[in-house]
Amino acid sequence: MTVHVDREGGIATLVFSAPPLNLYSLELHEEFDRALDAIDADLPRALVIRAEGKVVSGGVDVAQFHARKSREATKELYDRMLELPERVAALPVPTIFAAHGLTLTWALEVALACDVLLASDKARFGLVERVIGLTPTMGGTQRFAARAGVARAKEFVFTGTQYDAATLERWNVVNRVFAAGDFDAEVERFVADLADGPTKAFGAAKEILRQYEAGGVTAANAATTSIASALFDTADLQHGMESFLTDGPGNATFRGE
Repeated sequence: MTVHVDREGGIATLVFSAPPLNLYSLELHEEFDRALDAIDADLPRALVIRAEGKVVSGGVDVAQFHARKSREATKELYDRMLELPERVAALPVPTIFAAHGLTLTWALEVALACDVLLASDKARFGLVERVIGLTPTMGGTQRFAARAGVARAKEFVFTGTQYDAATLERWNVVNRVFAAGDFDAEVERFVADLADGPTKAFGAAKEILRQYEAGGVTAANAATTSIASALFDTADLQHGMESFLTDGPGNATFRGE
């Protein structure tokens, strides 16, 4: 079982591996925490999360659920589990989840906490907790609803069916679907473009959207000018404006500062 972070330029790639099915466990979660600590300490300009192995994840280690002998102990476990997607969602840089294969339960919930979900056309997705009489506990229901709407989230959770990437792209859950043979190259191309952008401006956009998610357009409008004006102090904005006036649009080189 490993979770490690590879870095190349401004891009960090967090790779998790818990063969054969990449099941969620508290031990895997602890490794995620250590990797995310390293990312927090030295923020990249973009973060990719992906899995090793044939599947992204086959689900969770149900034995860890079954070992809890009270409602209080169960809630403690679920509170701990929810921390993982929340940590990912709180990152101030663009986050991309790359799903190459079967992506069930916790892994999809982490994917939904990312800014962008990229999928191979061979990928399939499901929140299948109904098979043990449970409902998703890591924010997947509500984050799915934020992308696809409440009715689609109910269908997805109630049926426990595995859906293909094309369907979830149509539902606005998956951002883009790439052919399996081109998947790695397309992910690399997509992420490189984000990593070359004005990273702090992307972080500002994420904060405005958090305000929107919490309180709608009114809340976002109340926060937007303060968030955007704080970018005045960034080197990227000053350089971007100068480059626009001197060299025209699209010629600025951003450093994420």
